[in-house]
Amino acid sequence: MSTAGTSRAFREAEHSRAVREMFGGIASRYDLLNHLLSLNIDKGWRRKVAKELRTILDNAEAAVLDVACGTGDLSLELASGAKASITGTDFCRPMLEFAKTKIDAADLTIPLVEADAMELPFPSESFDAVTIAFGLRNLPNVENGLAELLRILRPKGKLVVLEFSQPVIPGIREAFNLYFTRVLPRIGGLVSGSRCAYEYLPDSVRGFPPQKELAAMMQKIGFSNVQYRNLTGGIAALHTGESS
Repeated sequence: MSTAGTSRAFREAEHSRAVREMFGGIASRYDLLNHLLSLNIDKGWRRKVAKELRTILDNAEAAVLDVACGTGDLSLELASGAKASITGTDFCRPMLEFAKTKIDAADLTIPLVEADAMELPFPSESFDAVTIAFGLRNLPNVENGLAELLRILRPKGKLVVLEFSQPVIPGIREAFNLYFTRVLPRIGGLVSGSRCAYEYLPDSVRGFPPQKELAAMMQKIGFSNVQYRNLTGGIAALHTGESS
């Protein structure tokens, strides 16, 4: 590996370590803050992910992987009424511990695997669908992360990405940016005890590719039939793509 490649790999490893530690530190307050700070809108967004995959979820032979599953909210939404098998994976153990508690309380079977999304411990072409909600922007290399998600999809499999994005409606854009950069870090810091984690959130969104750029990146990686639609005026966006 070249010096530049070694340096990049080191930076990416440090990024992953810092993100893992940050989310581990706020795991106990993560759900409360998610729903409080989004006014519960995030629940509706996750239902839209499940709706996108309804045909696959209704197939008892299908396998679905929820990457960066965190405390399991999307995994639970996918598993609710599904015939397909659902698996969740995340690289932050405290998050997975909270996910297991919620899954047990719901009396559902969702295996949880501690793993890094950049190097998933699954053979190629293992899943009919892959989801990642509010996790793609946390990866140290978005393109390589997308390539890894494509690797584990079966032919004609589907990827659904739910992520914060760039508001497209004037007024909403300005209000959202003010809330995200000024209000959210203060409330998040007070409740979680980690203001830096909620300062990281708007910074990570600003550095993430906007809707059209992410769609183009997915096509470049090799996804076909790439589409996206804005949710709540573009505060979040739902991107979908298929494997060949």
